Amino acid sequence: MTRLLAPTTDADGILDRARAGLDRATARLLELQDAAGWWKGELETNVTMEAEDLLLRRFLGISDEPLTAQTARWIRSRQRDDGTWATYHGGPGDLSTTIEAYAALRLAGDAPDAPHMAAAARFVRGCGGIERSRVFTRIWLALFGEWPWQRLPAIPPELVLLPAWMPFNVYDFACWARQTIVPLAIVRATRPVRSLGFSLSELRTGLPPAPPPPLSRRAGWLHRLDLAARGYERVAARPLRRHALRRAAEWIVARQEADGSWGGIQPPWVYSLIALHLLGYPLTHPVLRAGLDGLERFTVREETPDGTIRRLEACQSPVWDTALAVTALADAGLPADDPALVRAGDWLVGQEITARGDWAVRRAGVPPGGWAFEFDNDGYPDTDDTAEVLLALRRTPLRHDPSLHRATRWLIGMQSRDGGWGAFDADNDRALVADLPFCDFGEVIDPPSADVTAHIVEALCDRGLTDSVAVSRGVRWLLRAQEPDGSWFGRWGANHVYGTGCVVPALVAAGVPADHPIIRRAVNWLLRHQNGDGGWGEDLRSYADAALRGHGVSTASQTAWALLALHAAGEHRTPVAREALAWLVRTQRPDGGWDEPQYTGTGFPGDFYINYHLYRLVFPISALGRILRDTAREDR
Repeated sequence: MTRLLAPTTDADGILDRARAGLDRATARLLELQDAAGWWKGELETNVTMEAEDLLLRRFLGISDEPLTAQTARWIRSRQRDDGTWATYHGGPGDLSTTIEAYAALRLAGDAPDAPHMAAAARFVRGCGGIERSRVFTRIWLALFGEWPWQRLPAIPPELVLLPAWMPFNVYDFACWARQTIVPLAIVRATRPVRSLGFSLSELRTGLPPAPPPPLSRRAGWLHRLDLAARGYERVAARPLRRHALRRAAEWIVARQEADGSWGGIQPPWVYSLIALHLLGYPLTHPVLRAGLDGLERFTVREETPDGTIRRLEACQSPVWDTALAVTALADAGLPADDPALVRAGDWLVGQEITARGDWAVRRAGVPPGGWAFEFDNDGYPDTDDTAEVLLALRRTPLRHDPSLHRATRWLIGMQSRDGGWGAFDADNDRALVADLPFCDFGEVIDPPSADVTAHIVEALCDRGLTDSVAVSRGVRWLLRAQEPDGSWFGRWGANHVYGTGCVVPALVAAGVPADHPIIRRAVNWLLRHQNGDGGWGEDLRSYADAALRGHGVSTASQTAWALLALHAAGEHRTPVAREALAWLVRTQRPDGGWDEPQYTGTGFPGDFYINYHLYRLVFPISALGRILRDTAREDR
């Protein structure tokens, strides 16, 4: 491709090699664009997606032998040498994931005394067995009589009847949690039991229930509240319960997306299918038919020497990927009228959401606008995607499209009272609900985070609103959120490298000078955590262990995040930056991409992680493009 960056002095040749690498990466990204204008990299997660899919099909009576065999091959291929399954590449064995994978392989016909199954069972028993698994795993087992319903926390369907101002109403939960809790309330209330075809007794230890938290903690009081709620379930008035179940079903049906999903994500999708079926919806009903058919769109099949393997994406990210790709290509020097950017811009504008969703419960007076993560998710636009789309469209001929004005207005209206932004809702920060006994499946609220707030501040500044009240409040929030070590926490990416890589460019865009102590502390944190090979990496265990912040095997995406922060801080010509450029060039594949088996995306900190397959390409392109562009400009 034509090189768009001017030459500069380059004694050791690293800049020339970086330009060549940028050309290869840009060509590779252009090859991946769909004819319709979008990009979509696979979202790789863990085998609970596939295991729960097989359990769902068994429960609904629609198991398919070839499909089961293909899925089982994938699950087996992810088993570690010690017999366990992890939630991310290189992570430790996870009890609940291993239980669900084991159950799925039993469905596929794997014998419990087979070596790989016996090893998994030993690990499960050694960790306390089914008795110590997460609530959601035990719910799946209860569907098949492998765990008693009465020993699960209560989820009264009457929650859906509570007004939005009352504690524990469904809008106190983050959008992904409320969409999961409502159908689970139906499942918990109906307590179905269907045949699994075998027993999982080999995974039990007979341990008594874990003791409740002490009353000195809020969780202890909520545990006692759960006991009261279980008692209520035994005496709940039948008319009220029927009314609650009917309202819950209506709530679920009203939120089904055009592609058949719920929220475009796996957990509420599968539980909604089960819940509606339990209330009498036949599998031929249009809602269930669309839901089941839609799963195929999230299915990835791959041919291997052992046969076809089948896996499922927990979600899809075409809007996010396309926005990042447009920004990356523009950073690489493509002009706004390049056909690739024109097609992408047209596609993005066509994905604008102008309907009201659950976000309007807390922001009824805010006009709609913005973008979601997925192909079809009109009910749940999010502020993070909207900010990235704004930044991307400003690099295309559609920079003055009316959708940008609507999205800007919506973002300002979604600012939380403390000045930050959450991803899907405003002021979704009632931490009380996180201590409920059934909330052990990850983050259940959506408070403001540094990465999301930074993206929105940067987008608003790009829209000419640097001096606005919204930006000033957002900047103050970010300044308060800096960690004592100089970094920022990464809610949606791993972890402090991501948070810092998001915040530094935003603060500089908002007018914070590069020599400000806040910026210098962030830069110094990055410098202290550069690996000896020149790159950056951060292990996902840093979410639980502060000693691991900024430590991990170097990856292309995390190295790029650090470089983007250093570039914004004016550090792009330093030896540290050159070492990072050299690492990117040295590790680039011949096809222009980078290998990155590590998971650098975050769903729920500590619980659920994602390998975005396009991260390893778009972020290095942006980092290389910005550094080479400004280096060339400075040397003219």
